[in-house]
Amino acid sequence: MKVLLKNGTIIDGTGEKPFKADLLIEDDIILKIQENIELMDAETIDVEGKIVCPGFIDTHSHSDLMILVNPYNETKIRQGITTEVLGQDGISMAPLPKEYISPWRKNLAGLDGDTDEIDWTYETTDNYLKMMEHKGIGLNQSYLVPHGNVRMEAMGLEGREATDEEIQKMCEITRREMEAGAYGLSTGLIYIPCAYSETKELIEMCKVVAEFDGLFVVHQRSEADTILQSMEEVIQIGKLSGVRIHFSHFKVCGKKSWKYIDDVIKLLEKAQAEGVKISFDQYPYVAGSTMLGVVLPPWAHAGGTDKLLERLSDNEMRARMVKDIQEGIPGWDNFIDFAGFDQIFVTSVKTEKNEKFIGKSLEEIGKFQGKNPYDATFNLLLEEENAVGMVDFYGLEEHVITFLKRPEQNVCTDGLLGGKPHPRAYGAFPRVLGKYVREEKALSLEEAIFKMTKKPAELLGLKKRGTLKAGNFADIVVFNPDTIIDKGTFIDPVQYPEGIDYVIINGNLVIDNGEYKKILAGEVLRK
Repeated sequence: MKVLLKNGTIIDGTGEKPFKADLLIEDDIILKIQENIELMDAETIDVEGKIVCPGFIDTHSHSDLMILVNPYNETKIRQGITTEVLGQDGISMAPLPKEYISPWRKNLAGLDGDTDEIDWTYETTDNYLKMMEHKGIGLNQSYLVPHGNVRMEAMGLEGREATDEEIQKMCEITRREMEAGAYGLSTGLIYIPCAYSETKELIEMCKVVAEFDGLFVVHQRSEADTILQSMEEVIQIGKLSGVRIHFSHFKVCGKKSWKYIDDVIKLLEKAQAEGVKISFDQYPYVAGSTMLGVVLPPWAHAGGTDKLLERLSDNEMRARMVKDIQEGIPGWDNFIDFAGFDQIFVTSVKTEKNEKFIGKSLEEIGKFQGKNPYDATFNLLLEEENAVGMVDFYGLEEHVITFLKRPEQNVCTDGLLGGKPHPRAYGAFPRVLGKYVREEKALSLEEAIFKMTKKPAELLGLKKRGTLKAGNFADIVVFNPDTIIDKGTFIDPVQYPEGIDYVIINGNLVIDNGEYKKILAGEVLRK
């Protein structure tokens, strides 16, 4: 099959200026890019006035479970994403020893949801990826080894420092999963069990990742008042292991911490001057989204979700949690301190009983129940077995632009897909092109597209993707630069963006003149 895109404006992903040309696809490959291609045997599409660019690469995705239940993922494809990176924040689907399936499903539910529709006995990354290959997927998927899964296989869910023998076991597991085709190691140092790790554990694991030229993708311990110390830890890991560092969803949270933004940038530049390779991704919004359980002190999660629920049922333990939230714990990101009960909103729950609280702040839920917001929050987590999603507001538009313009930056969604999601799940990439390129003029079109395509492709080591070039895979987006924009809001997030006319994945027209075609066009990508 041949597809010919006629009369388009090519932005090839390299950062170079746009140029007018036709683009010819044969099967899953770009055959040629030149002026005045004439073919009788090709499906010809006139894209006059439109931008033709590489498919967007979402370097921070949470489709890990959903892709096995609903493999099409129209939500991402509608915003021009043709490749996702799964396995984020150190807690994902694989590896998963059979004896930990039940507690791990509960731990994962707040981020990625839960379901009985799949067979959870796959155990390894290789088998997890084979499940995707067998079922088929709507867009390309790649995977990071999650630190928390590895730690769980090596030593369970205990809240303690690992022994040298356990660290060695983690390194062996990491090697096995990297050999299965993972593109790097992720960690989420505010999530359980990753939060219990010491720096030396991560250094040793990252030495293994560095052997494969993999990436260390890190949700660092603090994005708020101790962010500088947190970054120094991550930079130290890079220096001592030789691994390339990639900070997840980079930002500085909370009014009290905004004063650190200049110092954060200086620290990035200093580390790079010392030879540490650093990058980061960012979603273009002033609010974040994660599981509500992160508002609790790390010790409350020790031993897994079942132990957490026991503590939430104990009034003495609740009193201790309140004390730690009010007084803080050194090195712990205290969401209630930097966002506040009035700026944390519930986005998803597991039971129908509490669906009435979706879209409500923790403060509003407390008032509705006639309780203080601490007890209202604790009760909700207890009733939902910790499977609660949330949105938290932390920053300003000027901060978004500051990090958007940094050379280390590429775009991501970090979109949780359950309940009433953060609007980034539906519109992060069009928002950059519509709001920050066309309206704010913070970036040129070619700069923004470079940050969505070639930059993340090179970062991960994706072969023949990320640029429009003869011989590369035909992952392509065609959009109208005058109309592209995100539509979702925090009140009504489930809205597809405007202005994307065509999305081509491995040569398949998946969005055709704005119409979604239910095609499993993706491939599982292995490093």
